[in-house]
Amino acid sequence: MKIGVIGAGRIGGNAARLFVAAGHEVLLSFSRDQSRLEAAAAELGPRARAGTVAEAAAFGDVVFLSVPWTQVEAVLAEAGPLDGKIVIDTTNQFGREGWQELPGGATAAQVNQNRMPGARLVKSFNTLTAAFQASEAGRPAEQRVVLFMAGDDTEAKKVVAGLIDDAGFAAVDLGGLADAAPLEAPRRPGALYGEEYRPAEAEAAVAALRAGRPLPPTPDYTAGT
Repeated sequence: MKIGVIGAGRIGGNAARLFVAAGHEVLLSFSRDQSRLEAAAAELGPRARAGTVAEAAAFGDVVFLSVPWTQVEAVLAEAGPLDGKIVIDTTNQFGREGWQELPGGATAAQVNQNRMPGARLVKSFNTLTAAFQASEAGRPAEQRVVLFMAGDDTEAKKVVAGLIDDAGFAAVDLGGLADAAPLEAPRRPGALYGEEYRPAEAEAAVAALRAGRPLPPTPDYTAGT
């Protein structure tokens, strides 16, 4: 696939590397230092190049949005219309003063969907640090790190699940955008954000959430369980 990466920092840059390794093409964009962006693309090889935000949005069958929360609106204005595009939204609602509570009880994913009407938004790649994702991608199937996702477009989620698998993780569907709160910031009791899950425990957690039950205890894999 062609993937336009808007925000080639830690999360976006690492995802780009994993996507290229899986055979996809990427266009990296949105950096304070264009020469650094071009160097990063060159390092990834012939399946990668650098460009503008608008070029990344036009290039991608999928657009990978990974920019600071406070810059989302400005970046989307630069990207232009995203009608029909699958957008992987990795953003977390942090600003200069820390975590930001959203108005009206909306999830951050719903807020961003409203910012890009016509896009097929899937929230994912946001729950674990870039360093953890970089070091733990590609484990054996039963030990794979889970990347949760949420979205209202079933077909878009199938595509994103495939990309999650290509990147070396296991995809677990939390539900629609209105259900995304447990995978969004901040890290807290009763949420999935910031926690490592493997497939079996992740499915049990999602089943509990859908049944209105408390989450099972957070898995602890340090003892090899």
